Amino acid sequence: MSTLARTPTAADAEAPGTSRRHRIDDWRPEDPTFWRTTGAPVARRNLWVSIFAEHVGFSVWSLWSVTVLFLGPEYGIDPAGKFLLTAVPAALGAVLRLPYTLAVARFGGRNWTIVSALLLLVPTVPMTVLLEPGVSYSTLMVLACLTGVGGGNFASSMANINLFFPDRLKGRALGLNAGGGNLGVPAVQLVGLAVLATAGAAYPRLVPAVYLPLIVLAALASARWLDNIPAARNAPGALRAAAADRHTWVMSLLYIGTFGSFIGFGFAFGQVLQLQFAERFPTPVDAAWLTFLGPLIGSLVRPLGGQLADRLGGALVTFWNFVAMAAGAALVLYAARDRSFGLYLVGFLALFVLSGVGNGSTYKMIPAIFRARAADEHGRDPAAAERWARRMTGSLIGIAGAVGASGGVLVNVAFRQSFLTSGNADAAYLAFIGWYGFCVVLTWVVYLRPGRTRLAGV
Repeated sequence: MSTLARTPTAADAEAPGTSRRHRIDDWRPEDPTFWRTTGAPVARRNLWVSIFAEHVGFSVWSLWSVTVLFLGPEYGIDPAGKFLLTAVPAALGAVLRLPYTLAVARFGGRNWTIVSALLLLVPTVPMTVLLEPGVSYSTLMVLACLTGVGGGNFASSMANINLFFPDRLKGRALGLNAGGGNLGVPAVQLVGLAVLATAGAAYPRLVPAVYLPLIVLAALASARWLDNIPAARNAPGALRAAAADRHTWVMSLLYIGTFGSFIGFGFAFGQVLQLQFAERFPTPVDAAWLTFLGPLIGSLVRPLGGQLADRLGGALVTFWNFVAMAAGAALVLYAARDRSFGLYLVGFLALFVLSGVGNGSTYKMIPAIFRARAADEHGRDPAAAERWARRMTGSLIGIAGAVGASGGVLVNVAFRQSFLTSGNADAAYLAFIGWYGFCVVLTWVVYLRPGRTRLAGV
């Protein structure tokens, strides 16, 4: 007697004993009935586990933002050398973002999250063993570079969560995912502060040691509670098509200004405080108790950027956000020249807040750009238009994430060069003001200027 074949659904991912427990072949988040009855609980479960795994990845990526505070005179490293140690993790993280994005479709979101979590052991285990006076600078550079694997986790996590939620909820979901991950920056700095306050600056190896069990826990949680969506595949030619699209590079430049600022400032803030106001921060612990504040509030407000973009439009929020970032950088420059620590701190914290808001609003713009253009590309075939928009969105997220993360390198290099040439960071602040002004003009010209070519809903 024959039976009708049934397509596996998201509910099968919950059923114990099934051979495809973590595989979802039928996923229709845009179907209101499916979303209400089946999709929403599965998507939320994947979101919370993804946030935790990405959070640990961000913490590992940011290890050297606090590790450099432990490197006293006995390590023989000048400030320029320390800025390089915080620049190289950002560089590798930027390079890895594109292949990590593609890995989600190639191997499955669950499978790749397990692998990417375990890869975090590659830098943390040797750091736990080797961090002590007498270690060579080249060894420190290699260890710092290896922590860049944590930067790739963000891209794969965002690409994976983007698959689970309907378009109307992507801004909030991606904002929560990114914000929870970004909290890894202040979290690792709080860990560093706790080590400095208890064990002292002689034990930097304790900071990566704290994350060894958390890395294993992230891998185990991913194996237990995440799912794969096999229907998500890297469409042939999608990356090439996205790379040839001007909006990919426009959004990449804007993302340098938002996420590049966030991660760059997060890595450099502690060092800049010690150099800019040396009399206030004679020891690492004096700087460490302030270092985490900027990344903390920048991470917490990231979902707000996505929610504002859902309500007001991503381009409008991004435009005014860059205006405010230029003003914030100008305030920091004025306070640095006036030696006003209070104004300086307010200005820098404002930059962290605004970079967080901009992170959320720019990510909301990406799917909106291709939804607005889908009808023109595929006429009256809504299914083909949706497929095109989805594959282009995934590819653009990968490219923009990689290019945007390079902003973390540029920020640290700007600070390094400014201190080397003039002994202060004024030139770096002027460069930031100029870049934010450029982003204001770019956002207006491409997405807000009235005319026939303006994209609706972006």
